[in-house]
Amino acid sequence: MDEAPIERLTRSQRRKVIAVGLLRALLSATVLVTLYFLVPLDWIDTIPVPAAIVVAAGVLAGVTVWQVLAIIRSADPGVRAIEALAVIAPIYLLLFATMYFLMERNDPGAFTGDLSRMDALYFTVTIFATVGFGDISAVAEVARVVVTVQMILNLIVLGAGVRLLTMVVKYGREPKSSDAGGPAPVADR
Repeated sequence: MDEAPIERLTRSQRRKVIAVGLLRALLSATVLVTLYFLVPLDWIDTIPVPAAIVVAAGVLAGVTVWQVLAIIRSADPGVRAIEALAVIAPIYLLLFATMYFLMERNDPGAFTGDLSRMDALYFTVTIFATVGFGDISAVAEVARVVVTVQMILNLIVLGAGVRLLTMVVKYGREPKSSDAGGPAPVADR
């Protein structure tokens, strides 16, 4: 079933599309956070840390590509971008929280205190938000390296990630060519 672009909908229909999109975004984020707290992590101890980091980066890249393609194909790219952000951002934060939790479990002196899953998520969000209360900090060199990587990636995610989503929404809103040449070319600005 072809969906009409949001611009062609009545005000009431637009509100409904936006409300459903926001509800799906909230549901996606809630499911991801719930899984973070419920999924057992004992099996990850057998994976070397560098391999776990590569797998985590692959998961994040794969989900991001999938979400970008979903935005492009969507009849409502702006709404779909909000849904994508509600999946990509929690995955990004939860991957770091999981790494911190496992690092503390494997090296109890890696941080200034024991990290529960909640503590690891809290620490991850304080790093992401650049708040840095100082109540939890990385002590071990490996932990400091991972925190530094997160800080650098935060800048990239906030800058390039928002730019990418904006460009994809713009591209998704452009009329598509019906000839065999595919979609119409995208202007840079």
